[in-house]
Parts: sequence; C-alpha cells; structure tokens
Amino acid sequence: MTTVVVGLGNPGPEYAQTRHNVGQMVIDELARRYHGSLSRNKKTNASEASVRIGGAGPSGVAVALAKPLSYMNLSGGPVSSLVKYYSVEPSAIVVIHDELDVPFGAIRLKSGGGSAGHNGLKDITKAIATPDFVRVRVGVGRPPGRQDAADYVLRPFSATERKELDLVIALAADAVEDLVTKGLGEAQQRFHSAG
Repeated sequence: MTTVVVGLGNPGPEYAQTRHNVGQMVIDELARRYHGSLSRNKKTNASEASVRIGGAGPSGVAVALAKPLSYMNLSGGPVSSLVKYYSVEPSAIVVIHDELDVPFGAIRLKSGGGSAGHNGLKDITKAIATPDFVRVRVGVGRPPGRQDAADYVLRPFSATERKELDLVIALAADAVEDLVTKGLGEAQQRFHSAG
C-alpha cells in the first residue's frame, strides 16, 4: 500500500519562501533525496512524485509525495482526491504543515487531533470526514509582539531563521523517513526527545 505524504502551502512564487509553505519545502527535499520528479496530476490537482523510502525494490516503502496546487485553505479537495486516487485509508496520509504552537526548528508528530486554527488542516478534516491522519508539525513559532498570526505565516522566514532553515527542512524530511519506515511511535521518540 502506498503512503501519501502531502506538504501544505500556497501555489506561486510569491509564497514559495513563506512560513506557511514549509510543508512544500519538505516535499521538495524528499523528492531531491529520492530522485523523484514532481509533475502535475490533473486528477488530484496536486504536483506528485512516486518514490521508495527506506531502500530500493521491495524493501522500500512506496510513497507518493504531493503538493496540492490549491491554496492552503482549500487543501481538502486535493487531499480527498489523493485518498481516492491511491485508494488509501486516511491513516495512510501524512500531512506536513507549519505549526505556530511548536518553537521554530522543532518537529512534532501526531495522529489525529484538532486543527488548532490551521485552515489547511480544517479543510482536510472536513473533506475526508475525519481528523485521523498523521501530521508532521514543523515549528515556526509564535509571531512577535501583536503581529497577526495569519500575516506572520504568509511572511518569509527572518534572516536568522533562514540560516537554520535548511537544517530544519532536512530534520522534517528525516522525520517523514522514520515515520514511513519505523512507524509513528518510534519517530515520536526520536524527534520529541530532540527538544
């Protein structure tokens, strides 16, 4: 069975380097690591690549990497289409997204739960009629001062954060690899104890 790994974000170059697009940055990193070539699938309205994680041939896990081509708040449509296209249960969906409630640079993994005001997660939950999918939460931290959260996530990372960003994206990609090959429990043990 294929595991579908979805990186959330907004389409277009103006959003490419923003905090809200960190999920898509992780998909790009995984595609690079596994020589996957992302291309548009009209049936799912997502840019996709098929790769094997954890070894070539039967020892590897079949993974569909996907970046929805819709805006973040409408992520549910493409994710619902991916569920149908790959005939998977929602539990075989891994969603990578930015998380305000996790400090910048930390990675947290969980299955199910609420959306904590994240409109992409809210739309996915509504579209597939369950919150029971796995989330890789990439910490972007809280906005400074009184800055609006919606405004904050649509801005590029700060100069200080950018120095660490490649490392954070690599760490989130490692978390996806562990999740897919070793399971949620083991991946949580490794990444939750990392600070």
